[in-house]
Amino acid sequence: MTCGYSRFTVGRMLPTRKTPDLLLGTWSLLSQLGGVPRRLIWDNEPGIGRRRVTEPVAVFAGTLATKVVLLPPRDPESKGLVERRNRFFETSFMPGRSFASPGDFNAQFSDWLVSANGRVVRTLKARPVDLLAADKDAMLPMPPAVLHLGWRNHVRLGRDYYVRVDTSDYSVNPIAIGARVDVTADLDNVRVRHGGRMVAEHVRRWARGMTVTDPAHVSAAAVLRQAYQHSVQHGGARTVASGLQGADEGMVRDLGDYDRAFGLQAQGQAGQS
Repeated sequence: MTCGYSRFTVGRMLPTRKTPDLLLGTWSLLSQLGGVPRRLIWDNEPGIGRRRVTEPVAVFAGTLATKVVLLPPRDPESKGLVERRNRFFETSFMPGRSFASPGDFNAQFSDWLVSANGRVVRTLKARPVDLLAADKDAMLPMPPAVLHLGWRNHVRLGRDYYVRVDTSDYSVNPIAIGARVDVTADLDNVRVRHGGRMVAEHVRRWARGMTVTDPAHVSAAAVLRQAYQHSVQHGGARTVASGLQGADEGMVRDLGDYDRAFGLQAQGQAGQS
């Protein structure tokens, strides 16, 4: 994100280019600036919108009281500031660096931007950090909070006790199997709640198609599985025993039934009379 007047730049790497992550990233960068520009210009990004903004972006812009401007395709002159910054990053920041993780990349990038914003811009003959105050004076104030940012879903937890965020699966405490759970994720963490209680928390993985498992959830699943098998075995034995007992009771016949069958009871009664 580059301010149009001061050329002050903030940035971070995101897990995806999908709408939830783009809005989370935008909110993070605006929080660093400490103000809301009156216009946010985007270059034909599908996660933001083409021809018109997506509904989440419209809600986000309405909350910030700003306007999102979508540039027409194949219009490089409208985004020259961003294109020049991208080349600047590629030639001045990236060469000779290595990164241990996305967090390490963002940490190095933030440190480097501090020095980059302190350099004199040739066309301005001034440093962006010195002109930032004038830019912020023309910005709108930051709202106290923006609701409904990030990944959100309300699902019933299946027997495999995993939930999906983007393309990766994350384990959940199996005590919530069969119940409705609330799944939320930001740029760094994935959290699952059931009835207001936290039943899973993971560091978000950026690789695609990952399966993230908490060992505590595996242990809890083993305990529940063992308890279930024990109840089935003993409950089944009791059911069989009660069935056999009922069968035995049904097989014990009254001797009078045999007497009547062979006519003995009638003869005995006649002799007695």
